[in-house]
Formats: sequence, C-alpha cells, structure tokens
Amino acid sequence: MTLLPRISATPAALELIKTLREQHGPLMFHQSGGCCDGSSPMCFAENDFKVGYSDVGIGHVNGAPFWMSKDQFTYWEHTFLTLDVVPGRGSSFSLEIPTGNRFIIRSRVFTEDETEHLEPLFYKQD
Repeated sequence: MTLLPRISATPAALELIKTLREQHGPLMFHQSGGCCDGSSPMCFAENDFKVGYSDVGIGHVNGAPFWMSKDQFTYWEHTFLTLDVVPGRGSSFSLEIPTGNRFIIRSRVFTEDETEHLEPLFYKQD
C-alpha cells in the first residue's frame, strides 16, 4: 500500500505558494503553537527560519517542507492537515502578509486504517 501524507493543500494554497516561490525562491512552513500567533502556519523563504531539535517535519506541500513544533504535533498527530488560504492578514513574519491573505490549517482525524500507513516524520539534520 502507498504511504499516506499527513498534510495536503487546497488549490488556493497551492496558487499562493507558487506566487510566493516566484518572489522568494524555495519556501518552508512552520507551525509553532506559540502564544503570539496561536498555531497559525507561517511561510518563510527556505533559510529565513531555523528549524530546531524541538521541531518535527510532517511532510511537504508543493515541495516546501512543513515543520511543526513537537509540542504542537502531540495534539495533532492523529489528524490529517490541509493547508488553505483565507482573506486576512498573515501571521508574524509570514511571507503572505502583503497579499491580503493568510494561511490556515483545516483538519480531520485519521481513520484507524490510515494511521497504519502514514508517511514517516523527518527531523533536523546537522
């Protein structure tokens, strides 16, 4: 059986990612679960955010790695995530801020069968 991804993106999110990639080059996402921006996904140029040992890679969205703090992942490890876009102001230093849109996460719980066939997580490499 093919391994199942933990995250995907809507067509609107994929289009915004394409636009941001044309402007900024390779991208990455991080979802912290921190206090200031809640748990909003943030988009950065690939080397503008330093992933730490307290982060886990849950997958890729249109080629961009999607990282999450391990603490946040403990809450969401049983959910399939979908990156989407809605009108509004992006979080903190996220690259979509000037577009008038913001990334959000939609989620649903994995089925029992799905949890047995998930793509592996990845971690920071030195």
